[in-house]
Amino acid sequence: MTSRILLLLFSLLGLLPPLAHGARPFVTDDARLTTAGSCQLESWTRLYPQSRELWLLPACNPGGNLEITAGMGAARGDGQSRSNDYVLQAKTLFKALETNDWGWGLAVGQVSHPSINPGPNLLGNTYAYVPVSISFLDDRLVLHGNLGWLRDKASRQHRLTWGMGGELAINARSSIIAEMFGDDRERPLWQTGIRFFVVPERVQVDATVGRQVDGGRDGQWFSIGLRLTPARMF
Repeated sequence: MTSRILLLLFSLLGLLPPLAHGARPFVTDDARLTTAGSCQLESWTRLYPQSRELWLLPACNPGGNLEITAGMGAARGDGQSRSNDYVLQAKTLFKALETNDWGWGLAVGQVSHPSINPGPNLLGNTYAYVPVSISFLDDRLVLHGNLGWLRDKASRQHRLTWGMGGELAINARSSIIAEMFGDDRERPLWQTGIRFFVVPERVQVDATVGRQVDGGRDGQWFSIGLRLTPARMF
């Protein structure tokens, strides 16, 4: 049972990957993109009572309205060998989020689990979702919502995925975040935490705690992350 719970969590957290300009530590995506003509790097570790994860997700926006993310995550349970996940995603906006306004877009991607779904093409779960964001109070409060679809390769199931969250600015460098996310077949998950810009708009650190609703202790986690967002690179 423990291994199935952990596999579900890895799948949900990997298939709704934190992305884009203001996302980390969110799982729920936002209607923003990496800076045009630049790249960013999001990295984090997630610690469970009986396992650990490490993720690296670089993303680039070469043309201004198409963000490409390609990265990987590694997970290891106590007494188990390491498993890897590979993420490839494209995201665009139909309406960019602006202050005291709203925005929305579309993201499509795939997560490959070679240790779970072996094969020469490494194809895994395919997904798509629509991110929507709304800004209030001159960006001091921003709400995010996602609605999407996921095809699980192992079970051949189609799932309705969703997420909703909010970020509240404490000051110019710090924000509190909270969110809930999941799909139509399992109990939802939640997390809350704080993000802090060490260097404004360039270097961010964050920390969160979370768990599955009505889940046991094995499903709770603590996460710390680092996000690097350099200015225009090309």
